[in-house]
Amino acid sequence: MKISVIGGGHGCYAAAIEMVEKGFDVTLWRRDKSALDALRQSGYLGVKDIQGERRIAVGQGEDQLSLTSDLAEAVEHATLLIVPLPATTHESLAEQLGPLFHDDQVVFLSPGTFGCYLFHRGMCQAGNQSRVAFCETGTLPYLARKHGSDNVVISVYATRLPTGVLPNELSNHAFSVLRKAYPSVEPIEDSLSGALMNAGPIIHPPLIMMNAGPLEYFDVWDIHNEGTQPSIRRVTTALDKERIALRKVLGYGPAHFPLSNHYTTEGEEWMYGRGAHSKLTDSGDWREKIALDSHRYMLEDTRLGLSLIVSVGRWLGQPTPVAEGLLNIASAITGRDLYAEGRTFERLGLDGLSRESMSDLLAHGIQGGARSGDEHGT
Repeated sequence: MKISVIGGGHGCYAAAIEMVEKGFDVTLWRRDKSALDALRQSGYLGVKDIQGERRIAVGQGEDQLSLTSDLAEAVEHATLLIVPLPATTHESLAEQLGPLFHDDQVVFLSPGTFGCYLFHRGMCQAGNQSRVAFCETGTLPYLARKHGSDNVVISVYATRLPTGVLPNELSNHAFSVLRKAYPSVEPIEDSLSGALMNAGPIIHPPLIMMNAGPLEYFDVWDIHNEGTQPSIRRVTTALDKERIALRKVLGYGPAHFPLSNHYTTEGEEWMYGRGAHSKLTDSGDWREKIALDSHRYMLEDTRLGLSLIVSVGRWLGQPTPVAEGLLNIASAITGRDLYAEGRTFERLGLDGLSRESMSDLLAHGIQGGARSGDEHGT
């Protein structure tokens, strides 16, 4: 199977390495040509994980990772496109990719923050009528950090990846492709269900808002280690209950993957398996400088992720006071109206849809639905 990994971040490098090691024909796309040139000159991409340290070759031959800065080339190459990029990249990338997709491709956002809809809409707005399955899951398949330009450390691999598809009518095809790359994917109801599995907006906003003082005072601070204290965990649990309540009102069934399972070594297995939090803190890779006005925990997980949760709650008439409170605090910290900038049903043009119309959209997509494109935010 031919796979393209879109992007050059931590998760992108981890995905490229894993897919090459699984024997797939893999191309890595980066917009930054100079970074690709440096990788070519190095001749390899190194990885360290539980199996030890090793390298994969960069080049054009078998068992090697191909590199390109040509987005059209990357898309044309692939049956499966893996997009482990921050949600902050989605709007511009969806516009660029929209005309390039072709029939039977599968696009995997990990995670998505309802990015499935943006990419699907981008394709439709480009006049591209291809049948493409857009998928999103609840977390990055790796806890990973790049070390330099040509090495990545993978502390944990995901063991369960709850995944929804837009349009959901393409789910059978999507999972027939996805399971070859990620056997840990688990089908769930649809792409909105997938968006409401996203762990980032639950774990990160309380940690950065309630650790704002240490983050600004110390040169580096590990919000997952000394920053994760009982009072903060209680806020995280309350926020997660709001997410799960939205899922239940929408009719989505368990498992809801409560974040509390991430911290335990017993009970229901979470997305990263049991005991993953300890592995994360033991690695030391998350002891870092977090600038509250620019870090992705603020601009992605809070501005986009929390705003989506709040907007879904408003659409349903279901209160989300903890999510809304954290978003308001974040707006005060940054001096920006993060809800107005967010990934909300209002900004997506979906707030006027009925529950029935939303179900129709999620099942059949914009082109396949019975209602007009304008109603679907196009």
